Amino acid sequence: MIYIHLLLESFRFAFSALRANLLRTILSLLGVTVGIFSIIAVFTLVDSLERNIRSSLNFLGEDVVRVEKFPWIFEEDYPWWKYINRPKANFEEYKFLVDNMTQTAGITIFTERGGAVLKHESNSFTGGILSGVSYSHKDVYEIPIEKGRYFSMQEAESGNYVTIIGHLIAQELFPNQEALGKEVKIRGVKYRVIGVMEEQGASISGAPSADDFVYIPYKSFQKIYSSTGIFGVEPIIAAKSLEGDVGQKNLEGELTGLLRQKRGLKPREATNFAINRPTAFSSILDSIFGVISMAGWVIGSFSILVGGFGIANIMFVSVKERTNIIGIQKSLGAKNFFILFQFLFEAVFLSMLGGLFGLLLVYLLSFISLGSLELTLSFGNVFLGLSVSVIIGTLSGIIPAGMAAKMDPVIAIRA
Repeated sequence: MIYIHLLLESFRFAFSALRANLLRTILSLLGVTVGIFSIIAVFTLVDSLERNIRSSLNFLGEDVVRVEKFPWIFEEDYPWWKYINRPKANFEEYKFLVDNMTQTAGITIFTERGGAVLKHESNSFTGGILSGVSYSHKDVYEIPIEKGRYFSMQEAESGNYVTIIGHLIAQELFPNQEALGKEVKIRGVKYRVIGVMEEQGASISGAPSADDFVYIPYKSFQKIYSSTGIFGVEPIIAAKSLEGDVGQKNLEGELTGLLRQKRGLKPREATNFAINRPTAFSSILDSIFGVISMAGWVIGSFSILVGGFGIANIMFVSVKERTNIIGIQKSLGAKNFFILFQFLFEAVFLSMLGGLFGLLLVYLLSFISLGSLELTLSFGNVFLGLSVSVIIGTLSGIIPAGMAAKMDPVIAIRA
């Protein structure tokens, strides 16, 4: 009970000091408020931006490796013409990998073509991303179908003229009507719509959105686009790793070995394909956002430092003003730790108050519309802001509180 009484009395002293010198306290707390606002605002912006960018890169697939001619990160001193002369992946290699791979949760072959034009009666959509995919594509990449269904095995193997379109395409081609069962023209060929995907919205990074995608069977794609020649479309083989395959090492090792075997490469011959992983982008993003977060700490630290000095100034003045009261408390039997805790609690209370105002400003900032970027104040950032406030309050109040605790009661009561 004595500790509860001590806490309540300390709170009462802190509130009385705040109310008695309201203007002085507010001006001193502005430093902590601005500091916490700066740090948490930067962290909130970085977290929201990172979440948005990583979400926009979901089209690359999580735990997925891709077999392509060109690597995403070019090797140093590697002749560019060797990349050009590399063979393209093909359907026979895909079938070989399907029959022999064991370290994968799914494998697919697909190819894409941007700038596709889709037409339905007098309506048209320009800029669609046409993707020819195998039946197993759904096992590797997420295709969020809102209405309709995915391709059947027979439709995929026969190369039927059926399609799954994005939400935006459905709105443009079929305003105020149901798209399922209708026909769209792609390069003069009629395709029947069997599915419409969920609305995804635009990405701040400009990455492709599911709203603009058009999926058709891979063999159907081959009928309307040539994959031969230097200007032909390039098929991509993608495989998803099993759970527990850290870094996709088992998947990558098996995939590399089997594909080298299929292409007849001798042990000393260089690999003529690239294994690309989305983790290459993740490491780049981690370094970029790490620098931005560090900049937020540097910017906010100066404001918090000023705020800490302001709170320390308040506490020194408060100790000076209440010296007589400290003497009376000690003469009535108050222990040193009671006086120490009383002033230290006041410093922490004032600092947390400034931190709460800073967090409130960040919360209000999250309601401002920034286009496709949605700001969200996370619980982790709230906890961080309050923790920093407590630390600043403790550091700012420890010296004044120690001075108050060490006062001689006789000298203090005469002040």
